[in-house]
Amino acid sequence: MYKAAIIGTGRIGFTLGFDKKREQPASHTMALLENKKIRLIAGVDSNPENLAQWARFNPKAKVFDSTQSFFSSELVKNPETKPDIITVAVNEYAHLDCAINAIKAKPRLVILEKPVAVNTKEAALIQKASKKYKVPVMINHERRFAQDYNAARAYITKIGDIQYIKASLFSGLKLYDPKAQDTGGYSLIHDGTHLVDIVQFLAEAVEQKNAKLLAEPVITGLDYDKKEKKVVRSFCAHYSTKHIPQIDIFMSGKCKFFGFEVEVLGTTGRICIGNGYAKFYSRQTSPFYTGFYSLLKDKKVKIPAKTLYFSNMIKNAVDFLDGRCELKSDLTTGINALEILEEMKECF
Repeated sequence: MYKAAIIGTGRIGFTLGFDKKREQPASHTMALLENKKIRLIAGVDSNPENLAQWARFNPKAKVFDSTQSFFSSELVKNPETKPDIITVAVNEYAHLDCAINAIKAKPRLVILEKPVAVNTKEAALIQKASKKYKVPVMINHERRFAQDYNAARAYITKIGDIQYIKASLFSGLKLYDPKAQDTGGYSLIHDGTHLVDIVQFLAEAVEQKNAKLLAEPVITGLDYDKKEKKVVRSFCAHYSTKHIPQIDIFMSGKCKFFGFEVEVLGTTGRICIGNGYAKFYSRQTSPFYTGFYSLLKDKKVKIPAKTLYFSNMIKNAVDFLDGRCELKSDLTTGINALEILEEMKECF
């Protein structure tokens, strides 16, 4: 059994576990509780309402109303009782302090909610602490653990030479606001980190693993808010790699809906995957034109009924602690995503 504690009992830390429309578990707390090899022993939150609700749901766990009281407690200081896993699920602007304090407590693993930090400078400090105290850090870029995206990554090797990858994010939120630099309170950091990371994850099937895959971007379609001149509402960043001639990352904060989609086109197939769907197409004799081939649905591919994105993340953590595998999402991949986002910001 591995003992676990969680810092941050808000949405991603806890309450999304009650969203009936989401695939469950959908929060760190619920995913930790689901795994039979983990015992959740403590929760930390400065918000009294969040903490009280979490405590009612976890009556056997200890609660702390501040990180200071948690890290100075006998629970953490005593080698017999201290957590093996500390999950950090606080707002982006608090990642630096919470993550470093968690690392200094020397658990066997820190699970850090994405993004690593609000910028690469802070992320580098977390990485430095991780190396100094020899505490590994897992980053919850959840799609790396999802069954559907792993199926897509495996399928990429079956669709010939990759011609392009197009990744799109649609929402009604500000993509970038210079006034929120210190808090990360804009969609480029909050949601864009998922989009950039999953592009890297899929491209790793073609390129070198754990490398920063995207070169300097060319930005087109840059559109600013009509009232707030420096606030970005939409843009498209164009990249290329050694084996993928075109990678387009499009983000719009002008939509009245939320959407997330990645399309991969090969010379003999196509993948289209997003929130709630995954479609795989292969080159087959055309039913429409004599003597031609068309891209048709590949009936051999079994679409997973559940993505198991949160469950698989915790399973990977447990398997890592058991010495059976490496972390699928770590500080290297997380910082790579942040570096790409900062390259985009420099073009605004």
